[in-house]
Amino acid sequence: MKKFFPLSFKNTTDLMGMIVSIVIYVIIGAVAGALIWLATAIGGWIPGVGAIIGWLLGIVSTLVGLYVFAGIVISILAFLKVVD
Repeated sequence: MKKFFPLSFKNTTDLMGMIVSIVIYVIIGAVAGALIWLATAIGGWIPGVGAIIGWLLGIVSTLVGLYVFAGIVISILAFLKVVD
């Protein structure tokens, strides 16, 4: 799990480290969401292809959201010493 969520296990020995990792995950989610929104808006101008791009970007958006949520949960669990 440390391979996929290295930020969750880094500096989780204190409360501030956990808060920083959660804030970074939220920033990652926000930036990815903005980029996906922008790509969907630009892709909407292309007839025919816009629907396919929107569908694919919807899947990517869901996966990024799941990654961010899992990262936050793992950060909290690592802080509480539930996972190593």
